[in-house]
Amino acid sequence: MQNNVWIYIGIMALVTYLIRVLPLTLIRKEIKNKTIRSFLYYVPYVTLTVMTFPAILQATASPWSGLAALVVGTVLAWKKKGLFPVAVCACLTVFIMELFL
Repeated sequence: MQNNVWIYIGIMALVTYLIRVLPLTLIRKEIKNKTIRSFLYYVPYVTLTVMTFPAILQATASPWSGLAALVVGTVLAWKKKGLFPVAVCACLTVFIMELFL
């Protein structure tokens, strides 16, 4: 069992290394394809969303209050409100939802 852990860690390290090194070694020229450039542009945003969304729903006692806070925060952000008002309103939404659920 103990030896398997080191094998798993080694494989994960190798995969992580290859993912970071292969693009640098294989792609020497500037990427001119619009589709690939667009895809690469949005990768950080998608990665952040994939990591944040489950945390929003699981950070509260009920996933419904997390979802309500997500909706409120999204609407306020869409209306160009600042980070502080969006965060305060999302927290208040969770607090109110948790009182009633």
